[in-house]
Amino acid sequence: MVSADLTLEGLVHDLNNVFQTIGESAELLGEDPKWRKLAHTLQRSVDRGQRIVHSILDSNRSATDLAPVLENAIQFCRDYLECANGPKIEFVHEIDPDFRLSGDAAQWERVLVNLFLNSAQAGAKNIRTRARGVEIVVSDDGPGISPELLPRIFDPRVSTKSIISGLGLYVVQSLVEQNGGSVRAANGPNGGAVFTLLSEPRP
Repeated sequence: MVSADLTLEGLVHDLNNVFQTIGESAELLGEDPKWRKLAHTLQRSVDRGQRIVHSILDSNRSATDLAPVLENAIQFCRDYLECANGPKIEFVHEIDPDFRLSGDAAQWERVLVNLFLNSAQAGAKNIRTRARGVEIVVSDDGPGISPELLPRIFDPRVSTKSIISGLGLYVVQSLVEQNGGSVRAANGPNGGAVFTLLSEPRP
């Protein structure tokens, strides 16, 4: 019987082969100026996929800087929305230079991507991320969250026009809790949705 660890390592190996093939194809595509922008988008997606795959086997749970995680999430959302003919979103962020994330950087990136895409799908045009102390606040200028939905916003399969699959925010809560944090949702005083994430940095 094959152990779970060996099966997981085999899966990671196979996925890396897939990403390598896509990356090499993107390189060839980029030689044609007409497709260079798409090639760069594909390569960034490959890089993100590899970060997620590597995090599966990474046992290191030391604190990490938020800034590069945030930049990767923003770039992925821009690429995704451009390819999907989605709205153009303006991102603004205020990050304490000493802010550190506890846990897996790739999982925190997924958290931010899901929050950003949820805001875009809800109709937001501007997304602000603020990080200070142990708190990350992601807010937008969209329509906000209906009072009926707010108590169930993190439940699986809760779906509205702004949450396409009904799983994005459930995944957010699951990943944040896996990394020792918590998340809550609210509406801003001037409208829009506000998500507050707590990350307790490890010594």
